[in-house]
Amino acid sequence: MRFTQHASDLGYAAGWRLVRRLPAGFADAAFALGADFATRRRGGGVRQLRRNLARVVPQAGAAELDELTRDAMRSYARYWQEAFRLPAMDVTLIRRGFALTGAENLDAALAEGNGAVVVLPHMGNWDVAGLWLVGYAGSFTTVVERLRPDSLYRRFVAYRESLGFEIVPADGGAGSFRLLLQRLRENKIVCLVGDRDLSGSGVPVEFFGERTKMPPGAARLALSTGAALLPAGCWFTEDGWGARVHPRIRVTSRSEVPAAVQATADIFAGDIAAHPADWHMLQKLWTADFEGDTAAEAVREAAG
Repeated sequence: MRFTQHASDLGYAAGWRLVRRLPAGFADAAFALGADFATRRRGGGVRQLRRNLARVVPQAGAAELDELTRDAMRSYARYWQEAFRLPAMDVTLIRRGFALTGAENLDAALAEGNGAVVVLPHMGNWDVAGLWLVGYAGSFTTVVERLRPDSLYRRFVAYRESLGFEIVPADGGAGSFRLLLQRLRENKIVCLVGDRDLSGSGVPVEFFGERTKMPPGAARLALSTGAALLPAGCWFTEDGWGARVHPRIRVTSRSEVPAAVQATADIFAGDIAAHPADWHMLQKLWTADFEGDTAAEAVREAAG
């Protein structure tokens, strides 16, 4: 495990050091080829991505689903290529290529003076969206999962801090939550990824017709501070990036938190259905998939 973690750290370090030096066209082609190779290998992540996309486009036949999975892997590869190149890219050109609708919803939230909680799925290039947000409203605060080894986590923190983000560790406990509350009370922006429950204590929701859980943290922050809860979506365009900040979801009592999480899930579903190839969910998400693991384990134990 430690060897694998160290190898991952070295791989990412090489990516940030080398990819930015490649001609853009060559990097595009290389990452697309890598994505196609990974798709053909049909590893666990690719197979899970295909299962996830089958829920998003249930009308798709096998051939269409295979093509969508390939396109989604190319989109995911594009994210990583841009992540490695972003620190060396022209910020002015990036912001010029970023087309956002719904900025008025963000403006209205900040005009009220209680800050904004922007919650989004694993979609498109959220680092580019964050770079645009830094230019539009100043630095914002976001939470990141603590990666292993710690050197890899520090590398990602340094990368995102270089873009102007304020980073809070997901395992920071009460201290992290207090800092998020403080930023919102200062009328700042907090951005959270909200389509995957990593804690195991998420709120049950219906998502593309099946049950899953999603984290309630964004809704609870909005409730605690009066900040606006603003779902957002990001996607790629042929020559840039697109995004939308949706209208505010109001949360005025603890009893409304589950409904707010469900409303967020519904908005995520709309954006994902419109841009399915740009949803980078290679992990299990739906309850049925986890229950399938449990059932398979029970069979193995009975057989053993």
